Order: sequence, then structure tokens, then C-alpha cells
Amino acid sequence: MPFDDGWAAINLEMPKRVPRTEYSAEGHWDLIKAVTGIDVGATSPEKMQRQASATFMHAWNYDFFWDILIGNNEFGATRTSMGHAEYAAGGVDRNDTLFCPFTDPEHVLCFDPGEAYGHTDKAALVQRFETHYRTNCQNHGFGINMTGIYTTLISGFIEIFGWEMLLLAAGTDPKRFGDLANRYAAWNQQYFDALAQADVPVVMVHDDIVWSSGAVFSPDWYREYVFPNYKRYFAPLLDSGKKVIFCSDGNFNEFIDDIAATGVHGFVFEPLTSLEYIVRKYGQTHVIIGNADTRILLSGTRAEIRAEVERCMALGRGCPGYFMAVGNHIPANTPVESALYYNQVYEKLSVR
Repeated sequence: MPFDDGWAAINLEMPKRVPRTEYSAEGHWDLIKAVTGIDVGATSPEKMQRQASATFMHAWNYDFFWDILIGNNEFGATRTSMGHAEYAAGGVDRNDTLFCPFTDPEHVLCFDPGEAYGHTDKAALVQRFETHYRTNCQNHGFGINMTGIYTTLISGFIEIFGWEMLLLAAGTDPKRFGDLANRYAAWNQQYFDALAQADVPVVMVHDDIVWSSGAVFSPDWYREYVFPNYKRYFAPLLDSGKKVIFCSDGNFNEFIDDIAATGVHGFVFEPLTSLEYIVRKYGQTHVIIGNADTRILLSGTRAEIRAEVERCMALGRGCPGYFMAVGNHIPANTPVESALYYNQVYEKLSVR
């Protein structure tokens, strides 16, 4: 059963089948119609969409449901809007609003998150995390659920400042930019401390620390200002006995060992980060989730799709905490037949 297999993998107790998760497929309405027979689309009522998505995820045997609670909603109006291109079915996520409340790099470097955003009552935060987790369990009773934090550090900076002001400030004065990172982390610690007290067994920590080519800033800057703050963030989570799963988009190959050293129990990552290295170094000690390439599903042949699934499964099958996933999502423009064939190959190869 999905929960049993997922829980075994989270605890590094190798299940008899390789468990799986996916991202965005539960909003690919044409795929959902093909799998479930439910006539649902981008304009269908929200309740119907939720029910169809749940039926689809059950049919595809999701064992793990990626989710977070804390995102840019915590920043109120003091954050940047960089807009958003169409991604979801029907383009419902398109955003043409462009706005930045910061006027120049000095404005960024002087910013005090504690002063701007204040602090939230700890008991209220604990309740928010527990409510979010329980709601997820009610919605997905057949797999591993969680709650977590998206705006950990660099992702928080991107949401607050936007890329232009963020990079200008970092290049203007890396030392003061590091001081800003420490101020932000000190303010953000309240969420990790509350999450540690929440009755939640598995937590997701998301931080987009890199882009597709690798590090955004000097690796030394990360090692002075990012990973020490991670250790402070994660200490109460680890002390509470929670399973801590770390997620970043992009290529974080040069930081895999730094992230592992913070004490996290697992990695969620895209195809740009090396599954081969993570399996070789951490395959017997960590949860590993990914990392089939969505570009192959988008435009590859059946032979190429099969080869990509075989690559991932050949590497991950011997790892007790491995979950199969398309690491950079199955978006709504993925050909339905390609997604169905991907699932067919996965199911055939998933039995150990």
C-alpha cells in the first residue's frame, strides 16, 4: 500500500516496490481524464478538481505528497512581484503584475525583516502547522503527508526583493548582503522553532539556492552565510525527531555535501543535480526523490522515455529510501500518451 511503502522508504526500510511521487501531474486535466475517466478541466468547479486530482493520485499510487505552508504570504505587501508566465492548464497562473518596493541596492542592504514583518505568536504558528498537516492527511489518506517552509533563505530573498535588486545588492557589498542573510535567518527562525514543536513527523524545507548553471553567489559566501544558518534552523527539527527533507531547484551539485552536513534526512531535486553522485554517496543513508527529466516526456520518443526511467530505476532501486519522480514536474503541456507510457514503464520496473 502507498502509505506503508512510503513510510518504509522514509525510514530507509526498503519496501518491495519503489515508491513514487509526482509534481503538477495532478493538475494536468487531460491526463487525469485519460486515467480516471472524470470529465474535468481548468474551468471545472474547485471541488470537482480536487476530487479528480485525488482519484488520479490514488490511481498512480502517489506515496509522498510534497507540500509547504510558509511561503510569500508571510511578507504581506512588502515583497516584489516579478510576474508569472503561463504554466498551469488554461493559463490560470499567469500574472502580469510587476512591482518592487525596493528602490536601490542600499535599500535592500539596510532592510530589517524583523522590523518589517514582526513576529508571530509561537503557539499560533504551531497550530497553523498542525492544521495544515492534518488537512493534508485528510485530503491524501493514502501516502506520506507533510508541512513545511518554502522561504527558507535564498527563496525568501527572491520573493522579497526580486532577482534584479537581489543581484545588485549581492554584488554591491557581499559582506553586508551576508549580514542581511543573518538578519533574515534570525527572523525566520521563529518558523523552524514552531515547526519543531508541531505534531508533524515529516517536514519539507525548500530553498532555491542555485539556478540551472549552479551557484548564484560565490561558494564561499554560501558556506559563510547559508549553511551555518541551515544548521541553526534544522537543529530543533532534528532534536524533535522529525524527518527533514530538503528541496531545491536547479543544479546544486557543488553543495550536496554541504546540505547533507546540515543533518537533513533526504533530498528532492531536479535532473540538473546528479542522481549518480547522491546515490553513490548517500544512497544507503538518505531519502532520495527524483530525478527523471520532464524534457524527455515533453518531446522524447517512447524509447527515450523508457531509457530515462531505466536510468533512474537502475540507480535508485538499490537505495532503501528511493522514490521515483519526474524531478522537474509533469506540466499540462506534456503529451498525454508520453505521460501514460512513462507511468507504464515505471509500474513495470517498480517491483524489486
